[in-house]
Amino acid sequence: MTKKSHPPIVVTKRPEGWAPHTPGAERVAKIYPTQRQAEDRGRQILENRGGGELITKGEDGRIRSKDTIARADPLPPRDREH
Repeated sequence: MTKKSHPPIVVTKRPEGWAPHTPGAERVAKIYPTQRQAEDRGRQILENRGGGELITKGEDGRIRSKDTIARADPLPPRDREH
C-alpha cells in the first residue's frame, strides 16, 4: 500500500506581497510582506499536513528552490540546498 502524497505549497509574488498557496486554489489565506515569512508559513502548513514539497518562486515566476518537508523522519536525507 502506498501513501497518498499531499499537494505542494507554492510561494509566489502577488501585487500585495508574498503568498503561500496550493496550486489550483482559488484564493490564498494570507499575504505576507516578505518572502521569508511566506516560506515559514508554508513550512508550518506542510508540517501540519504530515509533509510535502515547498516550492518557492522568484519575482519573475521561475522556481528558485524546492524543499521537502517531512515530519518525524528518523533518517532524513541531507538537503544540500538549504
